[in-house]
Amino acid sequence: MAIPHQKNKKDLELIESARKLIPALKARTAQAERDLKVPNETIAEMQAAGLFKAMQPKRYGGFEVDPRTFFEIQMTLAEGCMSTAWIYGVMGVHPWQLARYSDQAQQDVWGENQDTLIGSTYMPVAKVTPVEGGYRISGRWGFSSGSEHCQWTLLGGILPPEGNFTEAEHGTFLVPASDYRIERNWDVLGLRGTGSHDIVVEDAFVPAHRVQRTNNSSPEATPGLEVNTNTIFKIPFAQVFTRAVSSSVLGALQGAINEFCDNAAKHIGKHGAKTAEDPVAQDAVADAIVTLDMLKLVLNRNYGELLEIAEKGELPDVEMRLLYRYQSAYVTNTCAEKISALLKSMAASGLYKTNPVERIFRDVHQARGHIANNVAAYARAYGTVQLGLPNPDPYV
Repeated sequence: MAIPHQKNKKDLELIESARKLIPALKARTAQAERDLKVPNETIAEMQAAGLFKAMQPKRYGGFEVDPRTFFEIQMTLAEGCMSTAWIYGVMGVHPWQLARYSDQAQQDVWGENQDTLIGSTYMPVAKVTPVEGGYRISGRWGFSSGSEHCQWTLLGGILPPEGNFTEAEHGTFLVPASDYRIERNWDVLGLRGTGSHDIVVEDAFVPAHRVQRTNNSSPEATPGLEVNTNTIFKIPFAQVFTRAVSSSVLGALQGAINEFCDNAAKHIGKHGAKTAEDPVAQDAVADAIVTLDMLKLVLNRNYGELLEIAEKGELPDVEMRLLYRYQSAYVTNTCAEKISALLKSMAASGLYKTNPVERIFRDVHQARGHIANNVAAYARAYGTVQLGLPNPDPYV
């Protein structure tokens, strides 16, 4: 039986803190889009509320919340600003991942400042050269969300077979800001405030203790689990990170529903028609509400089952991992369809930049472009296994 989501006092405090930020987030959306960056004031307020420490180890000032609480915080923030929620999902999940690294790596990041923020870009483009004590890496990575707010970053590359690791695997290299530069090139349709710029590294040394075989859950690959024993850290990496880049869309859909209902209650078109009396609008909002409810139920059920399996010291089988990854990507595609229907129901007046649903529409369609939200690819992978063929997805 899946572990139920029982929120404690800290869970409720964090969720309420996120909800209190919504008015300020809404007020800053134009600035975030213009600056290609979530405002520094927003980051400071989120840090003051402890939001980035939701899944950080308690040993380093964190709260080790149930992932379902983490994602509810993210969805709540998205009701105000999806760019803010997006970088929260990405940056907020990194403390969870760092908890699986060696304790020395955790000390490197949080030893002097437990509020230190970490960025990432996992595309495996690093040029990796094994050297004594670690690796030298170089490369250029794209799409590092929130990078200008971070003091460290996690970079992807392919690690060669070595020691007890007999196969080449995706690796994550933990690198301080002094070893990379940010190329500001993020100028896109939606999620403009995420500031997902490029990261450039030129021949930096990364000690072995700051390197992890990303999807490997063996004790050797996750030494941090010896000291961070909470069940949440035992869930496979891909099952946590993929939801960090899809769950903000659920909150954005709720935000679009809120804005749509507020607008429809008072809007009268140029020809005298009331939006609230339009059958198309009525159908669109009802469909959006019921879809959102179903998608959130699946999210919570999946984590209840993942936690139950982790509690037993086991890993979910391939079929379950593929299904959950497919369902994660399915969120963005489905929510985009529902938001498109809402915007269509607002007719010509809905296309003005002053309409928040227009911005949400752009943000959600931008989110569909993330590789982890490629619903067609994950549908095929899951379908392949269902039809008795080998798993084609090495990152699941």
